[in-house]
Parts: sequence; structure tokens; C-alpha cells
Amino acid sequence: MTEMALEVKGLNKTYPQWRKESVEALRDVSFDLSKGEVMGLLGPNGAGKTTAIKCVCGLILPDTGSVRFFGEEVKDRVARYVSAVLEGNRNIYWRLSTRENLEFFAGLQGLSPSSVREDIVSLLKTFKLEEKENVPARKLSRGMQQKLALGCALIRDTPLLLLDEPTLGLDVETSLELRNYIKELVRDGDKTILLSSHDMNVVEDVCDRVVIINHGRVVADDTVKGLKDIFKVQAYEIGLQGRWNELRDVLPEHYNIDIRDSHTVINCQLKDSKEFYRLVDLFKERRIEIDHVKTKEPNFEEIFVKLLDGDRR
Repeated sequence: MTEMALEVKGLNKTYPQWRKESVEALRDVSFDLSKGEVMGLLGPNGAGKTTAIKCVCGLILPDTGSVRFFGEEVKDRVARYVSAVLEGNRNIYWRLSTRENLEFFAGLQGLSPSSVREDIVSLLKTFKLEEKENVPARKLSRGMQQKLALGCALIRDTPLLLLDEPTLGLDVETSLELRNYIKELVRDGDKTILLSSHDMNVVEDVCDRVVIINHGRVVADDTVKGLKDIFKVQAYEIGLQGRWNELRDVLPEHYNIDIRDSHTVINCQLKDSKEFYRLVDLFKERRIEIDHVKTKEPNFEEIFVKLLDGDRR
């Protein structure tokens, strides 16, 4: 039986407002995370995602509901189980050097500098920060600060990592480095990761499962592949020989027609096979030769938007 690293059950949280209607941030939010899994926690701004994250971290208490780590419900000992890298640069102390930050966060877990000396050397090498170990954190680049923040979370050696927008503001190369390292942590180590991000490419690349929150409640909880299968439509790329400008007048507006040097490419989503055959018949009538037909995989960002649109309806 798979061990549960995190179990969130029935979280409710309402923020009273002075002379205004109270804000119901969470409404019966429940999800779980298996040991060794990477799960994405997604939601638009104001959906309740940040409140859920703070409840998991123990930064705020829910009105009702529970959070359990590895089968144990804790209230004031969350730090034993969770290390967090939250959005922004407030995960590290800017006046401390790179090495001092790592030593400080190890100390929060009761670890002495001597006991983590080898771990610090390893993390500095992994994140390519050896030459910056004595540089104050405020003088590091954004990418280096983000790497240091992740290093400070790892030095505490907790079984669960919570990463909120870990690649925000990073260049492409640094973002890819962090993505690969996150995958290695789960594959080679004994870590479980809850990741929150607005970058759908990161979610699709790194996460096994996703939970989507909107209007304070869970609207989706499934694997990335499962959600793709649900929203898989008959989407096609159809290549035609020749430049067929007149097709713009006879095809629906939602067909994307791209006229290129010596051919035409049509991208479309079809309701059923009958629509596809009607399209083929149209090409035959106009003596247009089909060069190729390709099915297209759904884009995860589009899936996210469709889920939110469906919830609004």
C-alpha cells in the first residue's frame, strides 16, 4: 500500500472583512500526496491556492479540516516534515553569505555546521555556487538566489518540499536546470514535492499529478496524462499543396489557415469524424490535394483554461 506523505482533508477558511462581506477562501478542500510523488497545485489569482499552501505550511490555521504528514496530524511541528521555497526572494537572508545561509537553515533543524559540512559542499557544487559561497546573498543574481533558496530547503533534509513558483523570473537555461534537479530529487532521493506554478510547461514537465483550485474549491484532481485524455479532442494539422487563399471564405472562423510559400496549413478542432470527412469532400470538390494530416496533442495550458471556464459556467 502506497504511503501518504500529505493528506489534506476538508479545509475551510473564511477571512472576516470589516464592514464588508466575508471572503470564503477555502471550501472543503481535500487532496493527498503519495510518498515519492511530484504534485502540482494550481489555480488562478484569488482562487485560494495561497491560503491552502499556508495551511499546509502551518502559517495559518484553517477554520475546520486537517493536515496530516505521513499519517500524523501536527500543528506546531510542521517544520519537522516540510521545507518551503515560497514565491519571491524572502526565502534567504540577504546579509548572510551563501554558505552562512545554508548553515543557518541547517541550524533551524538542529543541525550543527560541522554535521552538514559535506552536504553544503555538495549543494554548492550541484548549484554551481562554489565561487559565490562567501558572497552576500543580496549580491547574487536572481537565478543564483533561487538556487540558494532551494539549497536552504534541501539542507534541512525534510521529507516533503513545498515549492511555490520555483522558476519565476529565471532565464530558460536556469529554469531547465532547476526542473531537472527537481526530477532528480524524487527519482534518486527520498523526497516528495508539492509544486505550485503558473508556468504550465514546468507543471507538465515535472508533475505526476495536478490539483486545480478555483473559487476556493478543488475543480480537478488527476494525473497530467489523465487530464490530457479527458480534454483530448480531434485536433488536426492538415497540409495542402498550393496556396489556397479562397478557403478563408468557406471554412469556419475558428480554423487557423496559414498560407506558406508553396502550400497551405490548416489547424482545426473537429467535433466528430463526419466533420472531418466533410472537409475532405470540400478539398476534393476544389481539386485540392492533401499533403499530410497530423493529429495534435492537447496543450496543458489550454486544458487549465478550459477547466476554469467550465467551472465559471
